[in-house]
Amino acid sequence: MNDAPTTGYSADVGNKTTFRVVAHSSVFRVLRRPQEFVNRTPETVFIFWGPPNKMQKPQGSLVRVIQRAGLAFPNLEAYAISPTRMRQFDDLFRGETGKDREKSHSWLSTGWFTMVIAVELCDHVHVYGMIPPNYCSQRPRLRRTPYHYYEPKGPDECVTYIQNEHSRKGNHHRFITEKRVFSSWAQLYGITFSHPSWT
Repeated sequence: MNDAPTTGYSADVGNKTTFRVVAHSSVFRVLRRPQEFVNRTPETVFIFWGPPNKMQKPQGSLVRVIQRAGLAFPNLEAYAISPTRMRQFDDLFRGETGKDREKSHSWLSTGWFTMVIAVELCDHVHVYGMIPPNYCSQRPRLRRTPYHYYEPKGPDECVTYIQNEHSRKGNHHRFITEKRVFSSWAQLYGITFSHPSWT
């Protein structure tokens, strides 16, 4: 997802990337490093997502940036999620949580988009490295775990999750809420969560 690298981390995350789901806020970080993201595994399909006001804003369309990248890198296979499809993701969030995304000041995470896309495209989904919804309330607070595996000195995972989940000012990801939804989808869509296991 986004600009998460495989170089230097392949023992844990592998070398092959079939799909890379990229948020509007990560487009430039991905395209600035073509050796890591575009050329490293030429068969990678990129799926870019973002609210229409970010993807097609008058002062600089990210869709145009992605189109120009396609000309610069002929092997780049890229898709952008349409405004209609973005509304469907919002509707799904409301249907699953009972919360209106905009009224609850929630941002959908790249993990949300990735899980929905995976469920739609794949017969079986096996997820590695995604913690269950109750993880942060159960684990001892002595151990710090970085939010991104490739930023060991970055923010703590549980601090980030809890702050985002409970904040009422501004817009925030509702990571724990999303994980509760994923947990309910596990049996429904045949999703297996490993390392850590969600059993």
